[in-house]
Amino acid sequence: MSKKRILFVCVHNSARSQMAEAFVNNFAGERFEAESAGLEPGKLNPFVVRAMEEIGIDISENNTNSVKDFYEEGRKYDYVVAVCDKKAAEQCPIFPGVSDILHWPFEDPSSVDGNDEEKLEVARRVRNQIKAKIIEWLETV
Repeated sequence: MSKKRILFVCVHNSARSQMAEAFVNNFAGERFEAESAGLEPGKLNPFVVRAMEEIGIDISENNTNSVKDFYEEGRKYDYVVAVCDKKAAEQCPIFPGVSDILHWPFEDPSSVDGNDEEKLEVARRVRNQIKAKIIEWLETV
């Protein structure tokens, strides 16, 4: 049985989509192959890297990817999940053959102002929200 392919999309591919990709590959790698990409790829958010490391998931060597590049390469997905706000999600290209396009909006840890501890706290909160949503979704598919 082949794995279902899922693409998580956010604006910079620096935080939310990276976490979602890591959770799916860690929790259900035998059933799914997850990737992530951004509309305007940036750099990995160091607070997200730390928050994931705290729970034993290392994303420190991940690259940020471009949705446009994946689309132009002709990559195929069973699911595309936008984890950014609605306005940004509407900018995602439509991948041919996608059976489900989902929208799970989460706060962007990269947009938080504050000191390092406050930024890390938001990264932890969003991490926990994404983890809960991934677990809930995996139970339904």
